[in-house]
Amino acid sequence: MQAIQLGPSPYAALGTPAIEALVTRFYDVMEAQEPALARLHASDATPHDGRVSAGSRERFALFLVGWLGGPQTYTERHGHPRLRMRHGHVPVDLAMRDAWLRCMAVAMDGDPRFVGPLRDYLDGRFAEVADFMRNVRE
Repeated sequence: MQAIQLGPSPYAALGTPAIEALVTRFYDVMEAQEPALARLHASDATPHDGRVSAGSRERFALFLVGWLGGPQTYTERHGHPRLRMRHGHVPVDLAMRDAWLRCMAVAMDGDPRFVGPLRDYLDGRFAEVADFMRNVRE
């Protein structure tokens, strides 16, 4: 598979199916490698079994599609993302930020489309947003 160039937007380079596949890998990695982080997300099981709910996965995919320059379906359905407000009830420290970034890095490593300038861009943007989400300063 050829590496995808950044183009006018990451969404234009990837499309919805690739972003949805990234989200699936991201949460699968989280559940397998960062169970404490996975347990912070909603689960379809009662009691929480460490599996992230289908609804959480779908919302994150919709968010990423829009955030990366695609259709704004997330905003149409759920309103403005207001990331810090929506995550304010969860203490986000350096360890949690780094765990989230590790999951995303492994998820991107699993797809040859996430290389070159596109990967560089996404690594930088994900790191910026993950750090912005910190609400616990050590």
